[in-house]
Amino acid sequence: MNDWDRMRAGKLYNADSADIACYHEIGMGLCDKFNRTPIWMKKRKQRILEKMIPSAKDGGAFIFAPFYCEYGVNIHFGKGCFVNYKCTFLDCAPIELGDGVWIGANVTIATPCHPFLSEERLPQEYPDGFHDLEYAKPIGIGDGSWICSSATICGGVTIGKNCIVAAGAVVNRDIPDNCIAAGVPARVLRKLDEQDRMNVWDTYMKNEVPLSQREKSAIQRIKSV
Repeated sequence: MNDWDRMRAGKLYNADSADIACYHEIGMGLCDKFNRTPIWMKKRKQRILEKMIPSAKDGGAFIFAPFYCEYGVNIHFGKGCFVNYKCTFLDCAPIELGDGVWIGANVTIATPCHPFLSEERLPQEYPDGFHDLEYAKPIGIGDGSWICSSATICGGVTIGKNCIVAAGAVVNRDIPDNCIAAGVPARVLRKLDEQDRMNVWDTYMKNEVPLSQREKSAIQRIKSV
């Protein structure tokens, strides 16, 4: 098993190995080209994106530049995903996004991990040569979830379907389906339910301020005091 396969399988790998370096150079080069291509050159920008991240084809994802990743080929989008400005996907292990996942601006999704002790973490000479040993854990985000701005998703985490991760949260443990999570480290605040419905079409047609049923009830309680 070479280091590229070790990396994707979640085993310790040498980050300086030649077989990883070739994939890294390709991914970083395409990423740089994507970011430098002007927004009005839409077709060219999309071709670069699809070469960098093949699953972005056929409506898989719309990504605002600048966007940063290491390899690209380890990122897997469902259908209709959106990634806002200045996001970083460190895809040493697979990053799996379901259908309709939204990623807010400045979000970091980081699969790499390092040994805790510095004498193991720092690159050094081993019996068979110089190695920079690390490992990576996959990340999954379920259909319809929304990761808000400046959140960080750590390696090994699975976020369920229809979840909301609040701005600035650091997610280091799994989140079940249909939950709102916030904080550092993130914790589940509550389940999403019918009280969160905004009836968006009626609200839009009536030109009203968008409020959920929960918010409307809270306002009515305050007014009745």
